[in-house]
Amino acid sequence: MKKLLFLLLILNTIYLYGQDRITGELFATRSEVIAQNGMVATSHPLASQIGIDILKEGGNAIDAAIAANAALGLMEPTGNGIGGDLFAIVWIEKEKKLYGLNASGRSPEDLTLKYFIENNFKSIPAYGPLPVSVPGCVDGWFELHNKFGKIKMRDILSPTIKYAEDGFPVTELVSYYMKNASDNFQDYPNFKETYFIDDSTPEKGQVFKNPDLANTLRTIVKNGKKGFYEGEIAQTIANFVQDQGGFLSYDDLKNHKSEWIEPVSTNYRGYDVWELPPNGQGIAALQILNLLEGYDIRSMGFGTADYIHHFVEAKKIAFADRAKYYADMDFNEIPVDYLISKEYADIRRKEINSDNSASTVLPGDIENGDTIYLTTADSEGNMVSLIQSNYRGMGSGMVPNDLGFMLQDRGELFSLDENHFNVYAPKKRPFHTIIPAFITKDGNPLISFGLMGGAMQPQGHAQIVINIIDFDMNLQEAGDAPRIRHQSNQQPTGGEMTDGGEVALEKGFNYKQIRELMKKGHKVIYDLGSFGGYQAIMIDYINKVYYGASESRKDGSAIGY
Repeated sequence: MKKLLFLLLILNTIYLYGQDRITGELFATRSEVIAQNGMVATSHPLASQIGIDILKEGGNAIDAAIAANAALGLMEPTGNGIGGDLFAIVWIEKEKKLYGLNASGRSPEDLTLKYFIENNFKSIPAYGPLPVSVPGCVDGWFELHNKFGKIKMRDILSPTIKYAEDGFPVTELVSYYMKNASDNFQDYPNFKETYFIDDSTPEKGQVFKNPDLANTLRTIVKNGKKGFYEGEIAQTIANFVQDQGGFLSYDDLKNHKSEWIEPVSTNYRGYDVWELPPNGQGIAALQILNLLEGYDIRSMGFGTADYIHHFVEAKKIAFADRAKYYADMDFNEIPVDYLISKEYADIRRKEINSDNSASTVLPGDIENGDTIYLTTADSEGNMVSLIQSNYRGMGSGMVPNDLGFMLQDRGELFSLDENHFNVYAPKKRPFHTIIPAFITKDGNPLISFGLMGGAMQPQGHAQIVINIIDFDMNLQEAGDAPRIRHQSNQQPTGGEMTDGGEVALEKGFNYKQIRELMKKGHKVIYDLGSFGGYQAIMIDYINKVYYGASESRKDGSAIGY
């Protein structure tokens, strides 16, 4: 009995309960982390600890973000790694300025649309060598570090190199996802050699090592980004992909460059919400917020049928535009400013019927027509919002010889419709799902946040903003609150929604409200997963402290000092 009471006391110190202000329903939530000097929030506790150690050793938020990302590539290979792409939004306090980085890779120069057409492809395969595009992560690290880093890259990557060499215990969630991935990849070259312990992927608590990745990171430390995009590593990658029937070449890797871009924003009830422009899907969150700003969301209340209905209908409109317009802006004139304008939202909002669910939503008629997330903050006031991914969990299945990582399969997200904005072309960046986010207030930074999970990401971004601004939730409650995810037969590579879709709801919504939602014509389903993973850091200027949050759906943690 004493042991039970002690356990309950411990749990009570870790978990609190948030409450739906309208229905009274409770949901489990942890308290926020509060610290004065710095904060790191990631989806893995060891990665968060590495980021904090970097801050304590004199690094800044940028150094900590790179270090944590490197660690996640080792410790959570089911979501990211140096075979994938990276996007970041960075607040530099001394400049009072936000910077955006698009570190996504391009398609192979020698692979053409004609190849897919002549070989009767209806879509680009999910796995294998054909969806492999240039991995942009490492170049993204060096762009961030060269522009804003404070300590040497050797010191930033050394913790991950040590863990890769000596090993670390695998968490239950990562073990589960690695086991699932092995069903797809165990017959691909080098998968078992890289990711198996004895005859299977690691179980919870088993110590996993990746000495090949340690050696790859050592080469990167020694030779900089050229150590990855030129020389032996680049040649190994190119040879492996081409031996498997793909097209990625040494020159594709050598010629890769990230791009510094201007973040874009909309003002939602006095708060500026920032995303990166396409080829990512971030502006869908801004479109959703613009549409919902025309309604009294606060009076509707969290978890009510009215709120869920209007949220889903706004999402349908934004995603109809996403399916048509979001693509590499180097190849298209995409009217981003108009898509995220209040004027456009006012026009599209007229399509929302407050009583009935729409089964079909068309894109606007406009002229010119898995993943990890982390965030860091330092004592100087700098903040980083960074997201990085391989796509479809671990990626393409392509594990180059003796390098310790899998290549991404982002190329799958190209369209093969020659009239589509996102149609495949050589040296083109595919449509991307991964998006970092940021909120400022009156020109000052407020919240760096993100939420992983494919098409859930812009829906999740909008819900986090609404939870904080309309429903007065704190940073941790906003992430732990039950989520809404609308899904349909519409594809990000084009096409229309014709089935009305399904509204997936997490446990915690009131049954009476769900019945009312169904009366409006929504098909409601329950889903135990696929609602994303959230981390956030908020700055409190009055008390001069940071608040950190990392939700309970993942293994992660927010750590401050």
